[in-house]
Amino acid sequence: MTTPPPALLVAGHGTRDEAGAEAFRDFVRRLGSRHPDLPVAGGFIELSPPPLGEAVAELVERGVRRFAAVPLMLVSAGHAKGDIPAALAREKERHPGISYAYGRPLGPHPSLLRVLERRLDEALGGTARTPGERAEVTVLLVGRGSTDPDANAEVFKAARLLWEGRGYAGVETAFVSLAQPDVPGGLDRCARLGARRIVVLPYFLFTGVLPDRVRQQAEDWAAAHPEVDVRAADVIGPESELLDLVMERYEEAVKGDLRMNCDSCVYRIALPGFEDKVGLPQQPHFHPDDDGHGHGHGHHHHGGHAHSHAH
Repeated sequence: MTTPPPALLVAGHGTRDEAGAEAFRDFVRRLGSRHPDLPVAGGFIELSPPPLGEAVAELVERGVRRFAAVPLMLVSAGHAKGDIPAALAREKERHPGISYAYGRPLGPHPSLLRVLERRLDEALGGTARTPGERAEVTVLLVGRGSTDPDANAEVFKAARLLWEGRGYAGVETAFVSLAQPDVPGGLDRCARLGARRIVVLPYFLFTGVLPDRVRQQAEDWAAAHPEVDVRAADVIGPESELLDLVMERYEEAVKGDLRMNCDSCVYRIALPGFEDKVGLPQQPHFHPDDDGHGHGHGHHHHGGHAHSHAH
């Protein structure tokens, strides 16, 4: 008898917006229907039912003893770093004998960047297809915002990766709460940089209170600045890329393959404008202090494995 694979537990943040909460629950159902042989459950840390503990209890009732938990979050902030691990530790006490692996947050993954690019094209109505037209568009990527500077820095990283190779005039960053610049401040910055066409792009998975606030603030700013063409794009949503990425994070957790930033590495992934770098062999840098006796500088490492790039 083969050992069944670990179940999948999807951990969400929670929202006071019922449509946003239902979008998460529907997403979990879609994952389950896509993988009928895999027990799948999902719960929230706060604000929305069902709580994460109820999702764990559901899996245990189905006979699950092992599971992998994937945080359905774009950045690694306090919830992914502290709240979810604490909740999982509590569930282990409640259900003796269960074991779990914990995956990493989702972004900034190239497949999500492709969805963001699609959202930009939709907001522009297909009017920025040529390089010259794209060069007239400035993007304001708006994250949730956190008191964790590392989490805020990850939004800036996503903005930079979205800008690289796609030909937009620029991709600026703002936050809807807890961090600066806020949405009006971000739009002011775009305008000071000379932007005449701005797309406000929410860096959120599903609809909710905060994405609605982003759209409203963008509309208010646009009404006060009629000389600037401001468009508001949609959230990422339950796209097939997101479903696939959650399973990728699940597989990583199950296999213990918790990599560093390999999924945004130009030598592994064909990023726009850098496709020719994929698979290139790496050469060590010449270091003026290296006397040639080999002090371990001759390999390019990522996350504990030699980054040979020959994939």
